[in-house]
Amino acid sequence: MESEQERHRDRDQEGRARSARPRDGLGRPLAYGAEGVARQPEGVVRGPAGTVREAQRLLDAGMPFHAHEVFEDAWKSGPAGERDLWQGLAQLAVGLTHAARGNTTGGARLLLRGAGRVEDYARGGAETYGIDAAGVVAWARGLAARVAAGGGAGDVDAAAEAPRLRVSR
Repeated sequence: MESEQERHRDRDQEGRARSARPRDGLGRPLAYGAEGVARQPEGVVRGPAGTVREAQRLLDAGMPFHAHEVFEDAWKSGPAGERDLWQGLAQLAVGLTHAARGNTTGGARLLLRGAGRVEDYARGGAETYGIDAAGVVAWARGLAARVAAGGGAGDVDAAAEAPRLRVSR
């Protein structure tokens, strides 16, 4: 028998659960009817330059949760050999999201995990599409250390802490 909550759960056209609640710039759900930030459309296929450009725009706007969705589209639609680059960048964006939400433990872990993945990918000599892999890795490790050392809720401003993905934009 279906519960009241299950009956009112938002679903997509295929019947999968999808929350239709509006969200803020850090991806936190807001009350139904509240004005939220427009979501990133899912499944958008962009080239690497378009992915980096859109993700940087979102990071600069203090919306790392949305930037992670752009990187997620890239890893799902791109070549398998690039998966670690895009997944690592997505983890960095989610790490920044968690740090900005006040989840210091999860934020630091994801920043370090993403940094390791990007570093390993770049060390292998694969194409990084102008991404400053060493700079992004250094940024992530530095932020992870600061967050783990005492950055609490409200101490991380996602827009101010946004990484520069490329040496020059």
